[in-house]
Amino acid sequence: MSVIHIDRPVHDLVIEDHEIVGPDDSRLADTVVAIVGGRRWDAAMFDRTPRLIGLCRTGIGVDAVDLAEATARGVAVTNTPDGPTVSTAEHAIALMFALAKTIGPHAARLRRAAGDYADRSTAIELNGLTLGLFGYGRIARRVAAIASAVGMRVIAHDPFVWSPEDGTEMVDFETLCADSDVLSLHAPLAPDTAGLFDASTFETCRNGLIVINCARGGLVDHDALVAALDSGHVAAAGLDVTEPEPLPPGHTLLHRANVIVTPHIASSTVVGRARMLDQAIGQALLILSGIRPTNLVNSELLSPHWNDLEA
Repeated sequence: MSVIHIDRPVHDLVIEDHEIVGPDDSRLADTVVAIVGGRRWDAAMFDRTPRLIGLCRTGIGVDAVDLAEATARGVAVTNTPDGPTVSTAEHAIALMFALAKTIGPHAARLRRAAGDYADRSTAIELNGLTLGLFGYGRIARRVAAIASAVGMRVIAHDPFVWSPEDGTEMVDFETLCADSDVLSLHAPLAPDTAGLFDASTFETCRNGLIVINCARGGLVDHDALVAALDSGHVAAAGLDVTEPEPLPPGHTLLHRANVIVTPHIASSTVVGRARMLDQAIGQALLILSGIRPTNLVNSELLSPHWNDLEA
């Protein structure tokens, strides 16, 4: 029996001819394939898993995995690019609506019986406003479809996408910042995107911008975001991801009426979690069957464990 480690509690899961272990680390030394969330996998972790041939991520991002180390050790790294799409896109839209309609402050005033509700409302209509998408992959495209149905103009910037089939207007980065009323981030964290949304970037954006980040916290310089919120240049922010993660309890972003921070749970709907786990298991079984996985991230890997390298 091959040992499959899953790093989160999964009840009553049976995979025929394979032993399921975890979420504790007691059987890492026996693990052949690991199904993992956002845990850091570096040289030290690979040292603890000498039999490992597959590392299957339940999600899209693999920035927590040392891909060079995995490749050097012959470990196939996979993700589930279709798994979190619907749930994460809906979460980004939910944050956008909650901020635009000032749901939190309205509810808080009602709890205080503050009165004068309509005249004090600063809610805005999204119809006719411009949504800018930084990154235009699966999640961003679903966000675009929903926003278009609401009546928003949608523009996007992605250096790897030039002319999407859905006709979304692709623009350069400067235009994205200058034209967006709402800016939603959907790009991976990489050396050229880390801290990209800093003070100089926010200065080029429209006054009253709403910022949504359901991608990676490291895309945003949080000190710069706080300064932009203080000045009013950024009107509101909705963050499912932060740097660090989670934020310390006293962090100012957790205590502002015009900021919503959720604990990196955009993809974690009941259906979303099940979908990602199912897809990760599918990748694990391909690896254990000696077949090149369909969602291989370190595509340069030529594994001696695969008997069908062209599958």
